[in-house]
Amino acid sequence: MFQKILIANRGEIACRVIRTARRMGIRTVAVYSDADRGAEHVRQADEALRIGPSPASESYLRPEAILEACRATGAEAVHPGYGFLSERAAFCELLEANGITFIGPKPKAIRAMGDKIESKLFAKAAGVSIVPGHLGIVEDADEAVRIAEIVGYPVMIKASAGGGGKGMRIAAGPDECRDGFERARSEARSSFGDDRVFIERFIVDPRHIEIQVLADSHGNAVHLGERECSIQRRNQKVVEEAPSPFLDAATRAAMGAEAIALAKAVDYESAGTVEFIVDRDRNFFFLEMNTRLQVEHPVTELVTGIDIVEEMIRIAAGEPLRLRQDEVKLDGWAVESRIYAEDPFRGFLPSTGRLTRYRPPVEGMIADATVRNDTGVAEGSEISIFYDPMIAKLCTHAKTRGAAIEAMTSALDRFEIAGIQHNIPFLSALMAHPRWREGRLSTGFIAEEFPGGFEKPVPDAELRRDAAIVAATIEAARQRWLEGHGDRLRPPSTPRSRTLEIDVAGHSVLAISDDARQTVSIDERAASVGTNYRWGQGAWEGDIDGRAVFARVRVSGPTVTLSIAGQEIATRTLSPALSALGRLMPVKVPPDTSKLLLCPMPGLVVSMSVSAGAEVKAGETLVVIEAMKMENVLRAERDLVIESIEVAVGQSLAVDAVIMRFQ
Repeated sequence: MFQKILIANRGEIACRVIRTARRMGIRTVAVYSDADRGAEHVRQADEALRIGPSPASESYLRPEAILEACRATGAEAVHPGYGFLSERAAFCELLEANGITFIGPKPKAIRAMGDKIESKLFAKAAGVSIVPGHLGIVEDADEAVRIAEIVGYPVMIKASAGGGGKGMRIAAGPDECRDGFERARSEARSSFGDDRVFIERFIVDPRHIEIQVLADSHGNAVHLGERECSIQRRNQKVVEEAPSPFLDAATRAAMGAEAIALAKAVDYESAGTVEFIVDRDRNFFFLEMNTRLQVEHPVTELVTGIDIVEEMIRIAAGEPLRLRQDEVKLDGWAVESRIYAEDPFRGFLPSTGRLTRYRPPVEGMIADATVRNDTGVAEGSEISIFYDPMIAKLCTHAKTRGAAIEAMTSALDRFEIAGIQHNIPFLSALMAHPRWREGRLSTGFIAEEFPGGFEKPVPDAELRRDAAIVAATIEAARQRWLEGHGDRLRPPSTPRSRTLEIDVAGHSVLAISDDARQTVSIDERAASVGTNYRWGQGAWEGDIDGRAVFARVRVSGPTVTLSIAGQEIATRTLSPALSALGRLMPVKVPPDTSKLLLCPMPGLVVSMSVSAGAEVKAGETLVVIEAMKMENVLRAERDLVIESIEVAVGQSLAVDAVIMRFQ
């Protein structure tokens, strides 16, 4: 077994590999860029080396830098994680040529399966069913349109070397096909250094279901069941689960057998994932094989009890698989939510900055469920523009799908993040969505259920009442704290009960406190409340009329903002007199920005499609901004004339920077 391994990655996956290696008694080496100098994976590893500046192309994507780090530290093997160099056959060959083991498949398998065009040709030759399409390289936009008309709309335009939703566009007609071709090729060039794209038919109402496989160098291979990965936004997975609520035993067995056959045909070694598109009739088509560890591997680990990272390390060390197919059992249900640094209320635009508060839920067994949080950040960590915006992968495991979802809902409520925007409100809304709970999924779920984007949900009357009750008890706690600290020279004399008459968000509230149990009357409707909340705590936990309630608390003057049941509700707690005066205050009118195009996220200007004096029609492209490895096209919302351009191509912009002015 290896004595020391280097992890050629960053963030949560580097921390994940470190955790297993430490349990196996293997020392670890972390590598870092300037942006990651104080990162969590650097602190957790036994050793750490700088490999370059912040951009990935100058650090994590430099094979020579990784090799030099191995030589400097004496690392015997390299775990690539996912992304970056994990599917580069040349990197694997470079390590092997220098006597260093690559913890992953051999170059042959990486080349055969890592390229989407070549892998489909290989799968077709092996008798695996594939999606109808054109597997040749598309040279230009005109050829893309011609091919799409032959294949039949809608089509998917995909980068051959792509992954993670990058370099992928769906087109329903010629105009979308031309634009999608240019965007997919540009994204592929910037993300993978390879701008080849191909076209295939887009399956209507598809499910994205993948099979996890393990194969060793002794000819053994098993599959670990499936993962349902249909909840996606812009082809990027958001929520995953294992097993799938759609598959029956026969389909699972058929997909697993096909995945193993493909792995054996390519002499696969290590962990890999065979991805399928499944239609509404459970017909499945080979999509691609990811020759690496998948982001969503924890849900498979939770339902099988198998540490996939450990198996990868053992296979790379030459050991045979320790289990047979009939020993793989699926126990219960697991759900994973990807927590991203993005603003779901502004089109999911990336968010950068410092995590001024980061308090994930407690891991381990809670009631009848398991909570797991794979993360690569800590309170005080910086979320930069240079890398993927994922903060954490929150997972829950329980005996049934419903119980796992309920556990996820509770865990999301208890996840506290401040300093940046994040998608927890959106994830909470997904967990509560009836269609998700029923398991009626497709890769178009988010686009279909949130066609206008995600807007802040309007809390119903009962939730607003709960918020007002919680706010009243928080104000009562504040009053108790003030009574106890009003005169530090004199011992406090706090009565055991009190009556507090206040106005909470326009509701008349009467709170009567008696130790930890309180009676709160809102608009003459009473509730019995029990809580141990103390002033200054960031979370409120208790019950209202015997019903369990949990809320995150943020206080700013008279405003108490509560994150409760997946929704954020701001309450103002005032005396009746101050409330009456407050209603007389003028409303602040926001500034007029109708003649400005402001940058919606921190990013880099990739291209400018207009110039000063140009007349632009609604829907035309104005500028393309790249942020966190994704290209964002900003289009004209109406017919207009450009007065001036305020930025240049290649310039880095902050949020709300003025890009151009309109007449």
